[in-house]
Amino acid sequence: MPDAGKRPTATATPRSSVRRLAARTTPRDIPADVEGRRRAVVERLFPEVDAGRFPVKRTVGERVEVTAYVHADGHDVLAVQLQHRRAGAAAWTETPMEALGNDEWRAGFVVSELGDYEYTVVAWVDRFLSWRRALLLKVRAGADVPSELLEGADLVAAAAVRCRSAARRTPRSTRRGAAVPPDEDVGVLSEAARMLASDAEPSVRSSAALDERLLDAMIRHPDRSLASSYGRVLRVAVDRERARFSTWYEMFPRSWGPSPARSATFGEAAAHLPNVAALGFDVVYLPPIHPIGTSFRKGRGNALTAQPGDPGSPWAIGSPAGGHKAVEPGLGTLDDFDAFVAAAHRVGLEVALDLAYQCSPDHPYVSAHPEWFRHRPDGTIKYAENPPKKYQDIYPFDFESEEWPALWRELRDVVRFWIGHGVKIFRVDNPHTKPYRFWEWMIADVRRDHPEVTFLSEAFTRPKVMGYLAKLGFTQSYSYFTWRNTKDDLEEYFTELTQTGLIEYLRPNLFANTPDILHAFLQEGGPPAFRIRLVLAATLGASYGIYSGFELCEHRPAGPGSEEYLDSEKYQIRHWDWDRPGHIKDLVATVNRIRREHVALQFDRGLQFHPTDNPELIAYSKVSPDGHHRVLMVVNLDPARMQHGWIEAPAGTLGASGDAPFAVRDLLTGEAFTWQGDRHYVRLDPAAGPAHILVGVSR
Repeated sequence: MPDAGKRPTATATPRSSVRRLAARTTPRDIPADVEGRRRAVVERLFPEVDAGRFPVKRTVGERVEVTAYVHADGHDVLAVQLQHRRAGAAAWTETPMEALGNDEWRAGFVVSELGDYEYTVVAWVDRFLSWRRALLLKVRAGADVPSELLEGADLVAAAAVRCRSAARRTPRSTRRGAAVPPDEDVGVLSEAARMLASDAEPSVRSSAALDERLLDAMIRHPDRSLASSYGRVLRVAVDRERARFSTWYEMFPRSWGPSPARSATFGEAAAHLPNVAALGFDVVYLPPIHPIGTSFRKGRGNALTAQPGDPGSPWAIGSPAGGHKAVEPGLGTLDDFDAFVAAAHRVGLEVALDLAYQCSPDHPYVSAHPEWFRHRPDGTIKYAENPPKKYQDIYPFDFESEEWPALWRELRDVVRFWIGHGVKIFRVDNPHTKPYRFWEWMIADVRRDHPEVTFLSEAFTRPKVMGYLAKLGFTQSYSYFTWRNTKDDLEEYFTELTQTGLIEYLRPNLFANTPDILHAFLQEGGPPAFRIRLVLAATLGASYGIYSGFELCEHRPAGPGSEEYLDSEKYQIRHWDWDRPGHIKDLVATVNRIRREHVALQFDRGLQFHPTDNPELIAYSKVSPDGHHRVLMVVNLDPARMQHGWIEAPAGTLGASGDAPFAVRDLLTGEAFTWQGDRHYVRLDPAAGPAHILVGVSR
């Protein structure tokens, strides 16, 4: 019996101490049987937006190129499959992923229909492929492989069982239509398993083991019981082509009549549509066309007091004549609007409407639903303010009111109403001043029934807010292009837009001007400045737009330091002289024709900048997704002086190869040049033509 004063030895450790020690060293949660044996790891799937919270964006016919990191312990062979399907479909379509090295894998799929798609990646250790690789090495080394052949027999026999089970589950009609009927694979697998386990000569059995027909059958019927998945199913929002490639012309229809003394009608404005189409535009965008309030109506030049005959701002929506589902009487009736839409369609134009969720004090909503607006302590409704500016003619909605569900539904129904009148494109005014959750719900709800509808976000706000609105569902977004005028600024900004994660969800629409923005570059640079900005907008972006007057080089500001137009159409009716001297209509038409004829200009992807030795010259190229179409642009950014210098653009930029001379042609002028090597001299006079749009010429 041990001495009570002695310390116990290790062999005398009390049982309870052993249990406590075991509790400390044993993992708390042993994985389930299958989970513990899954060895493949799938990570870093791309493209992915915010861990799958939002979809990536594509248009019909585009390819979704997917990459992932996939690896496992040891040296076994992995099978990696990209899975994709239409959202809601029962079955996945699978595409084997290609190993790129360094545990990176790639595959892709084409989205062929409007709506949502889903995709993910699955992977597993393929015991048959691992066994076959090892067997091949041993056979080549002249080693005896009887044991290995028996191992293979078991693997193939198990595959035959899986194949037979699949054949029983597959209807006979489907079996007959399959590229390789399951019944045929059953025969191949069963015969191979018998041969591998037989007493035939080892060379005969090895040959059977390495037969290509067996390999194909085993690939079609793998053991996926221990497959791993990425863990998330990602989404693709698929829009029609116009969401990616569009050319916008903004016009106030009330200004396109015979006299500035009264509003033009829709019928009178429609007479101008063939001119817009002839310039190569495919979208004609109208500011709000609804009844305009009279209370606190703004006068010319944004004067606080309107004079008799002043038409008011179209963004002060609502009068006794109606609200967001009505038409300003000066323009006509709903039937007249329908006729305008039909006239636009006849010349190849779509009509885009401004969606401005705000009201004038005279809007029917104000009296029928005062609970939808914010009130001061004295009970009056608060008007909009952006200190020091005050907008007494506009009441913003209160999205936090107790009656917000009814407000949301009504605002959604405004969109549905105009869809019913042939409108499939909406330019949304100041979406960053309305709740994110509303936009996500409303856009998704509309697109559920109308996936062809496009929403353009007019949000000149902070970059992260602009990006988040795009994630929420806006199809296109306004951009900072208007304020990017130097070479460094343009290269930095468009590199961000096209070569970072933004490309997956934000589609910029490069408006060269708007009713609110007449940049100093245009005010001071004369017609050459308009030509420069036109070429930049139309070739840097797949979607761009101009506001009417741009093609006429309208450049008069409201005052020094102002980006507002003198005699702004926002507050008065203008009468445009379509053929006034100094216009650049021919260049607009030429550039838009080039965009239609050259696929590379119809995508934001594929943009690459090229070095120049002159900071006033910017050079960049675009290549189509299939690599078959290439265009190179060189633009003089100085509207006042001729600029010249050298650009670095390898021959491959325009599809040439080697060091031999090659021909290029300027699509703007038809002029041809012979280039050689990687460095090329250019000289551009803004008075004669500030840019080259170049393509290679096949000899």
